[in-house]
Amino acid sequence: MSLKVNIGGVEFKNPVIAASGTFGFGEEFKDYIDLNKLGGISSKGLTIRKNLGNPGIRIYETPAGIMNSIGLQNPGVDHFIENELVFMRKYDTVVIANLGGHSYDDYIQGAKKLDKADIDMIELNISCPNLKEGGMAFGTDPHKAREVISLVRAETKHPLIVKLSPNVTHIGEFAKIAEECGADAVSLVNTFNAMAVDIRKRKFVFNNKTAGLSGPAIKPIAIRMTYEVAKAVDIPVIAMGGIMNVEDCLEFMMVGANAVQVGTANFSKLETMIEIIDNLEKYCSDNNINDINDIVGIL
Repeated sequence: MSLKVNIGGVEFKNPVIAASGTFGFGEEFKDYIDLNKLGGISSKGLTIRKNLGNPGIRIYETPAGIMNSIGLQNPGVDHFIENELVFMRKYDTVVIANLGGHSYDDYIQGAKKLDKADIDMIELNISCPNLKEGGMAFGTDPHKAREVISLVRAETKHPLIVKLSPNVTHIGEFAKIAEECGADAVSLVNTFNAMAVDIRKRKFVFNNKTAGLSGPAIKPIAIRMTYEVAKAVDIPVIAMGGIMNVEDCLEFMMVGANAVQVGTANFSKLETMIEIIDNLEKYCSDNNINDINDIVGIL
């Protein structure tokens, strides 16, 4: 029985990956779970320079989920390469560097530095706002998406995953753009744009008014979008969005995901990913499945 999956030429021991932004660089979890059991870890979103993140409330609980307005708080690409990456490389798991930016040059410079780093893959976060051109996210404008993906692709030899924004009308079109621009895989969905109001203070909860919604509440929409993307492209698909247990993981794989990322669940139960991996093995054994890839896209 094999749980191995191949994404863009990189072999994962199993299809369960820690989602960017919910697992740090793994260090906070090392005393609680065996990081060697994970298929991979996607780093906290990195920017070319150190970023302190957004002021005000950053995490807010909602029914069946959470909202976040972290603002890409991170130590910067150079610090990551010199420090956090050294820690991550101690473990037998695929290391994915998640790269964000607020301008084309941010992405280019970040990709150049990461290209020389001892990472396995880059996950390109195109949901960041283009601050130099009005604040619209790169991932919600097809022309900007095409340009930023092409620019990053030209700067790195590492396999490239493009992380798609769900805040679009036809997400399959953006997946096709990523494939046409040389992406080796796509991941989805990033958080949904949402809003919360404090009725006692009579003001918005978040300083930026809107924030990103994640957790079980978004799972049915994320599954639908994963299905659409898997039908639209021939490259591998990594799915995320409210995965809390092995049943959720299997749902995403059956509609076409080659692997999954687990995010919000890590906050509520530290052992979630380990339990999913163990239960994937049990599911395959109980159902006489010799290769986990046999269930990918069976619907």
